[in-house]
Amino acid sequence: MYPQMTPYKIAIYRGGTSKGIFINRNELPKDPELRDKVIRAIFGSPDKRQIDGLGGADVLTSKLAIIGPPSIDGADLDYTFAQVSFDDETVDYKGNCGNISSAVGSYAIDEGIVEAKEPVTRVRIYQTNTDCILIADVPVKDGKACVEGDCKIDGVPGTGARIMLNFFDSGGSTTGRLLPTGNPVDTVHTRKFGDFEVSIVDAGNVLVFVEAESLGLKGIESCEEIESNKELMAKIEAVRGAAAVKAGLATSEEDATRNRTYAPFFAVVSEPAAYVSAIDGKKVSLEDIDIVSRLYFMLHMHKTYPGTGTVCTGAAALIPDTLVNRQLNKGILADNILRIGHPGGVISVEVKLASDRKKNGDEKFESLTYERTARRIMEGTVYVKNEVFKKEM
Repeated sequence: MYPQMTPYKIAIYRGGTSKGIFINRNELPKDPELRDKVIRAIFGSPDKRQIDGLGGADVLTSKLAIIGPPSIDGADLDYTFAQVSFDDETVDYKGNCGNISSAVGSYAIDEGIVEAKEPVTRVRIYQTNTDCILIADVPVKDGKACVEGDCKIDGVPGTGARIMLNFFDSGGSTTGRLLPTGNPVDTVHTRKFGDFEVSIVDAGNVLVFVEAESLGLKGIESCEEIESNKELMAKIEAVRGAAAVKAGLATSEEDATRNRTYAPFFAVVSEPAAYVSAIDGKKVSLEDIDIVSRLYFMLHMHKTYPGTGTVCTGAAALIPDTLVNRQLNKGILADNILRIGHPGGVISVEVKLASDRKKNGDEKFESLTYERTARRIMEGTVYVKNEVFKKEM
């Protein structure tokens, strides 16, 4: 049809506060190098505007979900996540996105990969990046994932059908340990800025937690306030890099900045305080939250809060003496719910320890569950110029 371009079938979904492209694994080339070239072309990367592709020139919209048949028993499908950079040629598979994960069940139902069963269909997802099972409970009507509902999540206009996503199996999924260093708190050394106390926790994704005070922050600053302070951003990246080395994820601060921009995430935590949402101007009150956090990834501040970051923050809240646990009122969560105040509002996660609590010496979870909404925005064909397939001389 278009002799100078190659077609690929895709769908675009909003999952939680992120938006991503969904594609069947068989659509993509098997050769990893060529596969990533095609992915970059689909998104229009590298280009800060992603003007020649479908990317939205934002870290929250430059995301890819690759879906394939299940490769392990007990799963309905495989899901591989990729964060596509617009700053350089990186296609990062080193972590997962909890918001995009929340749309995987809907995609599986809409595509007929999983049989739709009313009123709620349970989808067991094998998350290949982190080698764990996710459970999505998706409302269904007339053979498709529901879109309409009364669930309101901060950072997304309107309401939608409530999807429950459980990351119960994700503790230690990247490093093998819930606490990669074995310690609830470590001291890391940065060459330029000195020493910092951090908590490194691995659940959903690896997170480096630091207290706002240690960075000279109150904790309720906006993303713009933080990003406009170049010295502060350099300090954050240095601490994140030093912690990545401590956790065995990077060989140096420079290696973390060059090759580990997606994960580990970096979260600045502080005690509850009132502030105004940067998205809709609504007041976040002291009584509505248990902790305040500002999260950094891909060398930028997150405008809301990532799903996997929510999972990990919830897990850290139940681990005695972590910096997250330290910020809570006596480390107690009402009804097993942690309410996190983020720049765009509030996100909650249900955190329950399993009855057989230990797994390889670490805490084991029955529930690391949060609610999201998701919907299909479009389905169709994206075209990649054939010059992408030409070998460089």
